[in-house]
Parts: sequence; C-alpha cells; structure tokens
Amino acid sequence: MTGGLIRLITAVLTILGSMTLLPAVAHAQTDGSGTPKFLKLTLDAVAPGTVTTGSDPKLTVSGTVTNIGDRVVDDVSVRIQRAAAVDSPSGLRSSLRLDQVNYEVTGPFQDVAPQLSPGQRKQFSVSIALRAGSEASLGLTDPGVYPLLLNVNGEPAYGTQARLDDARFLLPVLGLPGTDDTNPPVGAPPEASPIATTMIWPLADRPRMVAGKPGAVNGQVELLDDELAASVGKGGRLEQLVAALESVVPTPGKDKGVAGSVCIAIDPDLVSTVQTMTRGYRVLASPSDPSGATREGTGAANAQAWLDRLRALAGSMCTVALPFAQVDISALASVNDPGLSARALLAPADVVDSILGTQSLRGVSLPDSGSIDDPAGQLLRQHGYGTAVLAGSAVSGDGSPPDTDNALTTAPTMLTPDVVVGGEQPAPDVVRVPNVSVEPPAGAAVGTDPALRVTTFDIWSATALAAVGSNPPTPSFTPSKVRFDVTNDSRSARLQDALGAMAWSALNPSPDRPRSQLLMPPQQWGASREEGVALLKQVELLTRNNLASPRAFADLIAQAPDPRPFALEYLPRAAQDAAPEEFIGPIHAQGARVTELMRALVELPESELTPHAFLTPAREDLLRALSLSDRRADNDTLADLHAQRRIDQATRELDTMFSSVSVLPPGGVYTLASEQSPLLLVARNELPVAIRVMFRIEAPAETNITDIGEQLLPPSGTRSFQIPTEVSDSRKLVIPIALTTPDGIALGEATSVSVRSNAYGQALAIITACAAILLLLLAGRRLLRRFRGQPDPADEGFTPETVERAGRLRRARQRLQRQ
Repeated sequence: MTGGLIRLITAVLTILGSMTLLPAVAHAQTDGSGTPKFLKLTLDAVAPGTVTTGSDPKLTVSGTVTNIGDRVVDDVSVRIQRAAAVDSPSGLRSSLRLDQVNYEVTGPFQDVAPQLSPGQRKQFSVSIALRAGSEASLGLTDPGVYPLLLNVNGEPAYGTQARLDDARFLLPVLGLPGTDDTNPPVGAPPEASPIATTMIWPLADRPRMVAGKPGAVNGQVELLDDELAASVGKGGRLEQLVAALESVVPTPGKDKGVAGSVCIAIDPDLVSTVQTMTRGYRVLASPSDPSGATREGTGAANAQAWLDRLRALAGSMCTVALPFAQVDISALASVNDPGLSARALLAPADVVDSILGTQSLRGVSLPDSGSIDDPAGQLLRQHGYGTAVLAGSAVSGDGSPPDTDNALTTAPTMLTPDVVVGGEQPAPDVVRVPNVSVEPPAGAAVGTDPALRVTTFDIWSATALAAVGSNPPTPSFTPSKVRFDVTNDSRSARLQDALGAMAWSALNPSPDRPRSQLLMPPQQWGASREEGVALLKQVELLTRNNLASPRAFADLIAQAPDPRPFALEYLPRAAQDAAPEEFIGPIHAQGARVTELMRALVELPESELTPHAFLTPAREDLLRALSLSDRRADNDTLADLHAQRRIDQATRELDTMFSSVSVLPPGGVYTLASEQSPLLLVARNELPVAIRVMFRIEAPAETNITDIGEQLLPPSGTRSFQIPTEVSDSRKLVIPIALTTPDGIALGEATSVSVRSNAYGQALAIITACAAILLLLLAGRRLLRRFRGQPDPADEGFTPETVERAGRLRRARQRLQRQ
C-alpha cells in the first residue's frame, strides 16, 4: 500500500514538472533544427590573430556569453578545442561545420559565471599555451591553419550540465614561438616560397538613383534614400573602406609595399551618384513612392570629402572600373541592345577616369557573379575586353567533366572530415577560352589574341573575405554543401576565417597549385576600417615572413595564359542568382526605344543639353534593373520589386518623351483660298533638345500633298509649316496627320485636319461654258433681228420716241467720254 502511494506521488510530481518545463521550452530561442538554445557565445577577440615565431606563446580568446533563454543557467564555463590542420582548400569552409567531436585536442574548462539569469551577459577571457609543455596546450607542432572551437557549458534549470553553444574560427599559424631551449621557434616549411599576392579592393553600392528622371542642365537628382550620405560619411561603410586603404598608402619615394598589390575596383554608378550629391540633391520621403514628396539631401559635404580622399588614393594606386551598377553581364547579353551594352561596358572606365582624374586599367572586366556564360564572354570580347576575372571553378579544362559538386543542393547542418565539397581542382592564374573569340579590329597590334582570357581567383579565400563585415553575402560560386548563414558567427570569428584563408595557400605549397593568389572580396563589401586594416596587414605579415610577395594587378593579367584550352562554366547558383528572365524582354524593348529616339535628336551648338546627356539616364535606369546587388539572398522578392519598379518608371518616362513631340490640332475646319493653297500646320516639341521629324499624312484621293521631307523642331518650342497642297474637291475633307522620326517611329498623338476648298472643279467649268454659249446665242439673235429690221421682243413696251431719246442720250454720253 505504501509502495503504491509513493509511486502515485512520484507520477504526479513528474507530470507537474513536465507542465512547468513546457512553457520554458516553448519560449526559449531555437537553432535551425528546432532545439531550444539557452546561451549565445560570441567571439570578441583573438590574440594573436595570426601566430608567428615572434608571437606570445599563449593564445588568448575573449568573448561574451549571453543568456538568450528564459531559464537560469548555472555553472557557466568555457574551453578551447582544436581540430587537425586544414589540409585542403575546401576545409577552410567545411571544417567550420565539423561536429565538435572532431575537435579532439581540448583544453580545460574555465569558469565564466556561477549563474546567468535570462538576458544577462558575461564577458570572459581564456588563455591556453600554443605548444605542449608543463601546462594544458593546443599541442601545435607545425605551421598551418587550424580550426578552433570555443565551447560553452552550463546547467539550465530543470536540466543537466551540457554544451549549450560554441563558436568556431580559424587560427593561421605562420610559425611557432619558442618556449625554452628544448622548444625553439618553428618557421614555415622551406618549400613554401613566397606566393605572388594581388588583392582587389571593391568600392560599390546598390543603385540609389530614382528612375524615370531624364538628364537636365541644372536639375537636382533624386535618390531613393539618404543611406549613401551616411555610408560616405564618418564611420560609414564606404568611408571606412577608403580609410583602411589610406593606412597603407606609401609616402612619396618609398616602396609601395602592400599598396602595390592592391587595385581599387570602382563602380562608375557609385562615383557618378556621389558626384551629383556634391551639387545638391533630393531624397524621397518614402522610397516605396517614387513619384511622392521629396526632401533636401544632407550628404553633399560628406560626398565631396569622400570623393577628394578617393581621388588622392586613385592618384597613387591601381584602379579598375567595374561594370556599371554591378550589372548581370549574362542577362545583358540576353537583352542584346548595343546602346545598353556600350553604357555598361565601354563607358565605366571613362566615367571613373573623368571623375577621379586618373587612368584606370583598361581591357579587363570583373563580373559581379564571378561566373558568366559564353554569350556574356562574347559580349565582353566584342567590346574590347581581353580579360575577364572569374572564379577558378567558373572555367574548366577543355573536355573535362563538369564539377557535379557545384549542383544546387541543401547544405547539411554538420559535415564529416572526409566530405567531398567540390571546388578542389586548382585553376591556372590565366587561361584562354578559344571558343569565345572575335576577329581583331582593324589597326589592332600584331599578335592580338582573338580569344577571351580569364584571370582566375580562389573561391575559398573569396568566400571567406565575403563573410567579413556587415551584411555578409554568400557568393554564387560557393559550393552548395558549404553554403550556410555566416551571420550566426561573430564578426571577429569571420575575420579570423578570412585571415586563415589568406594564409592557407602560402603555407601549403603543392606542385599542382600555382604559387599565386588573387584575393577577391565581394563588390558590395561591408568590411570596417579595423577589419580592412587587419586584412591588409595580413598581406604585409605574410610578406615579412617570406611567405608572400606583393604583385600588381596589371602584372597578373599580363601573364601568358596556360597553353591548354579552357571553357567557361556558368555555375548553377550563378544562374539562379541572375536577373530574372522576365525582365529581358521589357528591357530590350525600352532600350530599343531609347536608341530610336537618340537617332532622331540633334545636338545644337547653342544648346547646353546634348541628346546623349538627356537620354543616358534612361539607359542607366534599365541597367540598374539588371543589377546583381542584393541578389545573393535566398529570397529575391525585394530585388525583383525594385527592378520591376525601375522598368515601369523608365517605360513611363519614355512614353512621356515620345508624346512630347506632336502636331497641334487646328481646332476647326481649315478653308483653303484656292485649290492650290498650302496647308498650314504647327508642330510642337516639349523636349529640351532639338529633334528631327517627318510628317506622315494620309492624303485622300481628292488631294495631292507634297512631302516636305525631314524637318527640325527647336528645343522646347513650336514651328509652323506650309505644306503644298492641291485639292480637287470643294467638299469638307478629313486628313489624318502625325509626326514620326526619320526612321518612321511614331511621335505624339496623331491628329486630323478638316479641310474645305473654294475650288469647284469640273462643275464650275461646265457652268461657265454653258453661260458663255448662252450669252453668244442671245447676242447673235439680237444682232440678227436688227439687220432684218425686226423689233426685238426684249424691246416691247417702249415707244419709238422713247427709243429715239435713249439713242440720243447714249450718243451724247459717248461724245462726253471721247472729250
């Protein structure tokens, strides 16, 4: 009886305990698998970030533990664990998703806090020796890039002691410091000769200009928002990127050092937008309402200061222009509009050079996606680009099978050490793509290669660099198995991963890998000044340790290509991230309308505004709709919305332009004085530039209207025309009249003119002839009767005296007239 009662009480308590636990689990934050999370571990700093022979023999890691659940967590402690050194380039990414059991070397747990209440946080710092000795250590024996894991344990209420979170990062070890006489310093392997290193430093931003605004002489531009003012201002994203570069600019007369390996890649859309900001600008009150109210922009001074600093950098460093607004070159090739292609590919270098007063590197294109198809390569080659800079996985040796690991798959939560990720096959520095070729233009230098060349960059270092900073994207060339949300890791952890990726190739020489690396961050990069400086100093550190040598970007692309033929590989993820196909048709149609109108416009010497300046914004609006900016997210709905809005606004503006040139309706019936009187018409041009027009008149059969040919309408004015016309009918005739360009493209609304002529035509001739015949007959009859002496019936009623008197009066009048 007693035993049964005890079991009953135990069951009741268990149920009550479960009911208490459920709300806590329901309100606790969860990870991607739905498991409740109680603590959040954030890595704040690693010292040293890169280990050298001169470093402190201990590694110190600082971080913060935050209780993000709704339960108290007791006995919070942390420890450092280490996995084996990364032995393949894909391991730079995959090692960060290994299960914690693969981090076999463990340090001791160190207490952080006896208890953390919900919402409470605690900062900590732990240290551990790098090399084995008398105390706990990471047991490092050789240089390399090592994955480390910071593990936090705790005991949540109603639970047991468990691992509640971790932070993973890479630790580059260029050399090991000595500890005593028995453990001397260990340097890099002797076979690790200096690796030629080049780094691209991108400056780009999402398109900010409001679409549908034609060019003007003194008009203020409108921006969607004022975020660019903050970005180029003190502490802004673009300001910090420039500040980081300023830290490595050499003084005149000294070796360029790291600065010689850096080339600034500049989006012409960005610098042209910033330049217009310096002259004053307006900002939409609501970005979702492009036609709504605006307010004065606040960033003119910031824009001017930033441009001045960038000009100073451009004067002493390599610069190269990016495609306009990070346009999708493969989509641009599908649009197949010569005017848009020229603006996107030919104009950027001129724009950058004119604004910054520099001479940028020509003939090399840096597509934002890092991967293009054959039509895009052909488009680049046709526009004078001899080289495209692409991901190493975006080219393949002729006849080699495609890398199936680039297929679109879902990344697993955890990986095993032997996982095959893809992207392992190294690509030569420069390759030749013979199936993408054009005939050299007339006057080209002897020996000009007709084929497109591709300068490749390592996808693993590029993926790690993309994760640095704010709003980190996952590039299109990152293999699917290692695509994961890096924002779960702290900025410090992501910076460590980048430092490790930059050092891996230098520390791991291989006969099948060139001793060369091109470091390629994403074009819309969010690195802070501190992060940028750390990356530049990593190049300097590698150079000082004889593991790297700075190489100019121009020297890299000038290298002779690999003798083997290669082909372009348009990566599946790049195709998925591309501008949607439904935009291709509308953009092609509107691009053709811009070209048609451009051919009709005329540049006048007395007019400040040229046709090119007037219509270029329309072309740029269409290019911005093809931008790859913000297309790295899993959901492209917002990017699609912005692109569609730009197309709609550009279409409406072009409709307005075409309707601004028209024939004014006369407003009544037009009466011609004779059958050959000219037809008077008035044409109006509301455009601020002159335009060539032709009259399209559908003349009825009763009229013959002379074609007066091509005519010029002045800017913002009207002009009268006299059109020779012959009308053979006195009835009211309706004559349809419209204006077209010289190519026959309709302008404005067609109108009609109602015409009535005073000419009677054949009927009048018949009546006149009949009257003349009748007059002759009557006169002949009268004369005949006189000769016969017969009275004329017309004289009946007159007496002879009256007739005689009338005769005398007539003769007297005749005498007076003779006198």
